[in-house]
Amino acid sequence: MPAKKAPAFEITFQPLTAEREAVTCLLVANDLTFSEIGRELNEKAGGALEKAAKASAFTGKSKSTIEVLAPHGLKESRIILLGAGDIAEAKELDWVLLGGSMAGQILSRKASSASVVAQLPGEDADSAIQVAVNLAFGAQLRHYNFDKYQSKTKKDDAESEEAQANGLERLVIHCADPKKAEKAFAKLRGVGEGVHLARDLVNEPANELGPVEFAERAKALEGVGVKVEVLEVPDLQKLKMGALLGVAQGSERPARVVVMRWQGVKKDAAPLAFIGKGVVFDTGGISIKPAAGMEDMKGDMGGAACVVGLMHALASRKAKVNAVGIIGCVENMPSGTAQRPGDIVRSMSGQTIEVLNTDAEGRLVLADILWYAQERFKPKLLIDLATLTGAIMVALGKEYAGLYSNNDALADSLLAASKETGEKIWRMPLDKAYDKMIDSKNADVKNLGGRWGGACTAAQFLQRFVKDKDTPWAHIDLAGTAMDAPRNSINQSWGSGWGVRLLDRFVANEHEK
Repeated sequence: MPAKKAPAFEITFQPLTAEREAVTCLLVANDLTFSEIGRELNEKAGGALEKAAKASAFTGKSKSTIEVLAPHGLKESRIILLGAGDIAEAKELDWVLLGGSMAGQILSRKASSASVVAQLPGEDADSAIQVAVNLAFGAQLRHYNFDKYQSKTKKDDAESEEAQANGLERLVIHCADPKKAEKAFAKLRGVGEGVHLARDLVNEPANELGPVEFAERAKALEGVGVKVEVLEVPDLQKLKMGALLGVAQGSERPARVVVMRWQGVKKDAAPLAFIGKGVVFDTGGISIKPAAGMEDMKGDMGGAACVVGLMHALASRKAKVNAVGIIGCVENMPSGTAQRPGDIVRSMSGQTIEVLNTDAEGRLVLADILWYAQERFKPKLLIDLATLTGAIMVALGKEYAGLYSNNDALADSLLAASKETGEKIWRMPLDKAYDKMIDSKNADVKNLGGRWGGACTAAQFLQRFVKDKDTPWAHIDLAGTAMDAPRNSINQSWGSGWGVRLLDRFVANEHEK
């Protein structure tokens, strides 16, 4: 089915004095405190903005809104008053979330263009730029709708604000220094694009996005300067990736491994390695899943989607770092050629794996590409991401992803980036006791540790494929956050694009100083 191309969404920055669009959003701080322009507009309207606010008990509380239609004396047809809350206490994430909430309000008005007056009472010049930039970033993240397969889109027959996401084509941010704001936003724009790319990949149906198609989508990163190499089945056989190929052998669709490289500093600098599980559809194989909810398994490649989105973000903003992203793309299907419970496969590392349950397949894919990343690139650190276990959702729900690491400094850095971006992670334990649970009588390791601690034994399994125990390694189980996570101000999509902002911030904080 041919995909429809959504109208472009343009965010521009203009002076505070520039003419505003018919739909204009004004920020109002706590205790109904207007900015200078807000006071001017209220005065021109004969006090109508303040009167309407007081009549509706609007005080400027964060994310609260009130709309004033066709205010007398003003050119604007709609004024949206948006509560900014306590601006003295607001942090970066607060402004990003407010920008998303603001975009949601504008989207629900079905306008093709709108203005935002990014001015607050008593703010300094630098703070004003950051507020404008973060509002724009939040709006960009919110402005997303996956409707490419709808012959009659929701915007034709529905009233929800997200049904109108592709209707808003231009957002003008009015601020004190548009040139500085545009320069600062240029880097964030690429990160937002990376988030949208990851969302697109997770939202795609599996009949449209198989391993080959996924590799082709990753190949398109060459357009932003990423070097992309696609390894096909003969290459994987030559590399002896028996664990990954074992998962893929039940499907008619051949496996692919995609290697993406971004070089932002000198060639001899060791890269950061990001590894993603890309199971484009997971039936469970011979250990087949229940039918209910199986359609969600099109999102079992959320880790790989995050890695592709991250590589786009790093390249788009010209990150001063060397990074490699490696994803293993397979489909896990039951068939006459599928691997069976009880099979023993030999991984690229040489370790043998007893497959007790073919639905514990993601760790088999990661085992080989983790080893390959270390053998080929000798990375500074390894971070793998995977929708690996339902057990992590039992432990943490869908608000947090699980973090496992062999290195406290790496874990602390990821936790700090998590707090800044709002993409929440919680550190989980690694322990020798979990190793005993995955020891096999018939092979070096088995792919299932039993009923208890399933997310922990899965992580412990992956640690066996960290070649050098001194290499900092982290595993992020994002089964609960990559798809159908709780919606928020900056994401209303089933596929969340989770992890792109987290890892981009981690790189910026720790490896670009």
